[in-house]
Amino acid sequence: MYGFGDFKIGGQIIHTLKYADELVLLAKEENVLQKMIDKLIEIGGCCGMEMNVEKTKVMRISRQPFPVKIMIDQKQLEDVESFKYLGSILTNDGRCTCEIKCRTAMAKGAFNKKSAVFTSTLDLELRKKLVKCYIWSIDLYRAETGTLRAVDQKQLESFEMWCWRRMEKISWTDNVRNEEVLLRVKELRNILHEIRKRKANWIGHILCRNCLLQRVIEGKIKGGIEVQLMHN
Repeated sequence: MYGFGDFKIGGQIIHTLKYADELVLLAKEENVLQKMIDKLIEIGGCCGMEMNVEKTKVMRISRQPFPVKIMIDQKQLEDVESFKYLGSILTNDGRCTCEIKCRTAMAKGAFNKKSAVFTSTLDLELRKKLVKCYIWSIDLYRAETGTLRAVDQKQLESFEMWCWRRMEKISWTDNVRNEEVLLRVKELRNILHEIRKRKANWIGHILCRNCLLQRVIEGKIKGGIEVQLMHN
């Protein structure tokens, strides 16, 4: 794919992202992406490989996303609004809201499955450690790599209070204020601080390496990300 692509980070053209058998093609213009796909099909054909149209999706990431028409063998690729890649949900608005909602639902489900343990007569400090270790880790998966808006932070803090209320068997109808709940569990609002700490550790780790993520953090992106094709 050398010589193709128009998406630059820090002056370097980034045309593909690869992980195991997953391949992502990046481009800012629709016609550029079509040429990249045509070239990929041509190269794959020389090796007896074919692209699975049913498993290949296209998505435009933009503030004002509009349909993308990409063809493979006279068949149009499905244009999606969201796509699950490496366990995370990517959406065409480039935000983390959908991913946070999904992770929160998964974390609450995990809590409910083991609620007998979290609401038991075990020591309070032990139960809090169990919640943070097994429940928060689900909700905060990849949280250090995203940009949190005010609405996202509010949802995360709501989840934090949900955990403590469930752990102490405090119903919303009991009219117990959040401040009182925090006093009972001997905690401060801590989930956003945990994310900031993870961000600092993650950025420090990345900046010590010479890799794509370092260039993403330090480099400048001209224009905006317009088209992203994903192949599963």
